[in-house]
Amino acid sequence: MKILAVLPRFPYPLEKGDKLRAYHQLKQLAKSNQIYLFCTTHSKLSDEEIEAVSVFCADVKIVKTTKAKSILNAAIYFATGRSLQLGYWDSCSTRNAFKQYEKKVNPDVLYCQMVRTMPWVEKSKTAKVIDYQDALSTNVARRAKMSSGLWKKILNHEAVCLEKAEQKALTVFDRYTIISRRDRRAVRKEGDIHIDVVTNGIDFDYFAPQEVEKTADIVFCGNMQYEPNVNAAKFLVERIMPKVWRTLPDTTVVLAGAEPTKAVRALAGPKVTVTGWVEDIRPYYRSARIFVAPMLSGSGLQNKLLEAMAMGIPCVTTLVANGTLGATSKQEILVGKCTDAMASHIVRLLGDAKLRKRLSENGRAFVQKNYSWIESVKYLELVLRQAAKKEKPNKQKKGKWVPNGNRTKGSGKTE
Repeated sequence: MKILAVLPRFPYPLEKGDKLRAYHQLKQLAKSNQIYLFCTTHSKLSDEEIEAVSVFCADVKIVKTTKAKSILNAAIYFATGRSLQLGYWDSCSTRNAFKQYEKKVNPDVLYCQMVRTMPWVEKSKTAKVIDYQDALSTNVARRAKMSSGLWKKILNHEAVCLEKAEQKALTVFDRYTIISRRDRRAVRKEGDIHIDVVTNGIDFDYFAPQEVEKTADIVFCGNMQYEPNVNAAKFLVERIMPKVWRTLPDTTVVLAGAEPTKAVRALAGPKVTVTGWVEDIRPYYRSARIFVAPMLSGSGLQNKLLEAMAMGIPCVTTLVANGTLGATSKQEILVGKCTDAMASHIVRLLGDAKLRKRLSENGRAFVQKNYSWIESVKYLELVLRQAAKKEKPNKQKKGKWVPNGNRTKGSGKTE
């Protein structure tokens, strides 16, 4: 099968969730299909970065654009009542470049990531599959609730526009995939619309446990320019840790990840380290006694939790993050629904080696069972093949996250 993948940005390096998902999906699909890639970029890509992706692609087409042009397009879209995100990634030159490249490739199916790519492909006659990835409108709406002033108004406007775009995509594309049942419920307004759940996976050889000396108590990682991660980092240091420090005053925190904002950098202090960009995130996972993901907003699956659990790091998180992950609280993870509960879990876990060991073993077993790139992409390939052949979709079993058999709910009592 000849698959033309259409992405808003080049899927490497893997510092963002959408890049990671696309990279591993395309790498797996390439084992039995011809993969062509069309994407845009705002920055110059190194030869090594291009090679990391082109090695499993039959061809790669990268359209270079400027941030100034993208910001102008976003402003035009906003002024005309449309989504800022769609405007940011759209342009006449990108549409024309895609049209020419599609004609050259003549693919069996288009695999398009997020509604950001919809303006480029909506006039195409080729079978089209959209990967919503997650419910972007829900993500932005949550961020709006935590904002104020003009930014709150902008985010509320964007959430409404994104919801309209998500609904329009149901009429533009032939098939639809998304990362979890929870995100599917947010996107699917009509009960008879079939949206396939295709989970993320984890590279278990790369993210493997390794005994090393623990040099930090707590680690949280992610792209520190992404607003939900920024809010989580602030929540951890400013709201949760003061309660932890009352009991364990020497507890240390590491915030590891690319492009920390001024707000994140301001969190640094004697007990808090802000790393900035790191070439390899694994040593930061391994060096910590526990991993804390205090997510208050965002949507989709938190890959950082998959990585930490795969490496055998006991984890503490929120209802927001575990709602998609689906781990069982107190067995595979600790889940807190308020500041006091999060702090209590952290104090308990840092002081209980047996509990750390149990969560470490159970957490790794959980992600090994439920989050395999091989299995999830096997199902994705079926969806793409059915779309190319105009076949009807298979029904996914209730109570499971096909294909990996994950539980529908993150069951277990939370505190």
